[in-house]
Amino acid sequence: MHTGTLRPRGGEQRVTSTELFFDLVYVFAVTQLSHLLLGHLSGRGAAQTLLLLLAVWWAWIYTAWHTNWFDPDRPSVRIVLVAVMLASLVMSAALPRAFGEHGLMFAGAYVAVQVVRTACSVAAAPRGPLRRNLTRVLAWAVLSGAFWIAGGLAHGLSRELLWAAAVGADLLAPWVGFVTPGLGRSATTDWSIDGAHLAERCQLFLIIAFGESILVTGATFAAHPSAAAGAALLTAFGASVGLWWTYFGSSAEAGSRMIAAADDPGRLARSAYTFLHLPMVAGVVVSAVADELVIHHPGGHTAPGTAIAVLGGPALFLTGHALFKRAVWGRVARSHLAGVLVLAALGALTPLVPPLALAACATATVAGVAAHATVARRGEPRARRPDRHPGGPPPPRHP
Repeated sequence: MHTGTLRPRGGEQRVTSTELFFDLVYVFAVTQLSHLLLGHLSGRGAAQTLLLLLAVWWAWIYTAWHTNWFDPDRPSVRIVLVAVMLASLVMSAALPRAFGEHGLMFAGAYVAVQVVRTACSVAAAPRGPLRRNLTRVLAWAVLSGAFWIAGGLAHGLSRELLWAAAVGADLLAPWVGFVTPGLGRSATTDWSIDGAHLAERCQLFLIIAFGESILVTGATFAAHPSAAAGAALLTAFGASVGLWWTYFGSSAEAGSRMIAAADDPGRLARSAYTFLHLPMVAGVVVSAVADELVIHHPGGHTAPGTAIAVLGGPALFLTGHALFKRAVWGRVARSHLAGVLVLAALGALTPLVPPLALAACATATVAGVAAHATVARRGEPRARRPDRHPGGPPPPRHP
């Protein structure tokens, strides 16, 4: 790899077929995570699934940053992505038993993804702020990798604690600028990125999550067809459409324009996309679990785990989307907060209604938020798209 592998700047950068091919592995990863949560629907199971989801997201989002800097159409960059794809496939295969006999397999694959890809980035970057930044990222990848490998060698609670420390290091690193002894720290202005490209990548990962949810819904209904299951299918599909509409119908494209026109796109990419898309992804994964539970058992008593999944999935998504809108536009999405409060209040119905009725109430709540977002869309702040000029894009226009 050499400096000629950098993406050109100055024009609109679209997601390449190489990146889309790479994402296929993460369809499998999201499916594995939803099945893991479904099979371990408890507090500890949810915590373990969250740890693994954080690792999967971190592996993917750092690769998205990598392809924002380096051109995936270059053969040397493609080779790196294919190698990372293979390691990601191993990591995804190990997910169901990551807290059992496949712990070291999972940890080793994850560390290989993070360390090898970042080392290749350092080797490919030209001398200057980008290389120094990537060197700091590599130092933190090695640090967290030590905790991941140690956890893979440990067992039981020790593994969970070591992996929690690893995740903590991964989450902390961007907020402290990857500060490294002897190398200083990075500023967000050092992260020269194409904001619109990174926004599109995060949108596509949400599509992956929604696709897994639709797949689970259809497969579960096919295995248990009945009139009640059909009603549950319609309810689940409606919830997926509502969540999708809430994001893609009101803020996805506008958010892309805002980050593309921002004075410091690196700061917005770190907060709004790297971190705040994660709760939305988690919400879709939890909703997929809820869909399978409700279609499989639409009637009868609503178990606490089912209720938490049915109400918690949309609540997670709406919370993440509200925080995303707050980061991008600096204002609170009151309709989202109202939706979360309604979902929390619906928990009181758990002992009184069957799973299908509770899911229908949750779907109606999501539909209300989506409808409000559609009506309010004309008031959304938008960035202008004037002709480009040597000084870079102008700041966004506010109403």
